[in-house]
This record gives sequence, structure tokens and C-alpha cells, in this order.
Amino acid sequence: MKTKNEVSAGGIVYRKVGNKIEWLITQHSQHKGWVFPKGLVGDTKDSEAMEDAARREVKEEGGVEAKIANPKPVKTSYFYVLKNTRIAKTVYYFLMEYVAGDPKDHDWEMCDAKFVAEDEVRKTLTYKSDKEAFEKILNLY
Repeated sequence: MKTKNEVSAGGIVYRKVGNKIEWLITQHSQHKGWVFPKGLVGDTKDSEAMEDAARREVKEEGGVEAKIANPKPVKTSYFYVLKNTRIAKTVYYFLMEYVAGDPKDHDWEMCDAKFVAEDEVRKTLTYKSDKEAFEKILNLY
């Protein structure tokens, strides 16, 4: 089985509602897992910066615009198999602050996107790597 390396960037987006903090999570249309919005760096432009990819993916998959609140991303890594190829995936998540938009305006890759409380994020996320990234982001917040 051949191996391929992929680098993605995304955002762990928060918004303030009164004195509460909510976090953006998205549900993938194909595997139905709950995740944070992310995608391949350079997916649409060869020389795309990681920060630009993160903002683009948050807009596409999460339906919202957000600004990077901390320039130091949290790094996660994992493997998966797709069409007889082992993918070594590295994801850089940026702590991002909501600016505008509605999660309902997400693209086709997601079947749902919503803001939820911190405890709901922990209960809802599907993958260990996302759960670990969230705990690391909370330390940066």
C-alpha cells in the first residue's frame, strides 16, 4: 500500500454570546463525523498560506467568517486509508474568533454546522485528534 502525505489547516472558532463562549463544530456529509472545519492547504491556490487556507475552510465548511486570534496553530496528526492509499495527515488548527455569517451557509461537504457550548463540543466531536486539538486550543484561549 502506498503512502501519501497531506497537510491541512482549519479553525477552532469561538464566539461570545453575552457572558458565554460557543464553539463552531461541523458534521461531515460523507462519514457523518463531527469535526472542526479544515481542508488541504493549497487546495485552490498553489502558494496558499496556512492561515489563508484556515480562513477559507472555516468560511466554506462552517459558513462563517473568522479572524485568527492566535498566530500559533495547534498541530495534530493521524492516518487513514482511502482507495488503497495510506494517508498521513497533519492538521494545523488556528484559534479563531467569529466575525460574521451563519453556520447554515456551509457548503456541500458538511451536512450541519453549529455553535455549541464547551461541554457539548467535548461530547459531540467524533475523533480523538479533534478532541485533543480542542483541549490544546483551550489552553491558548
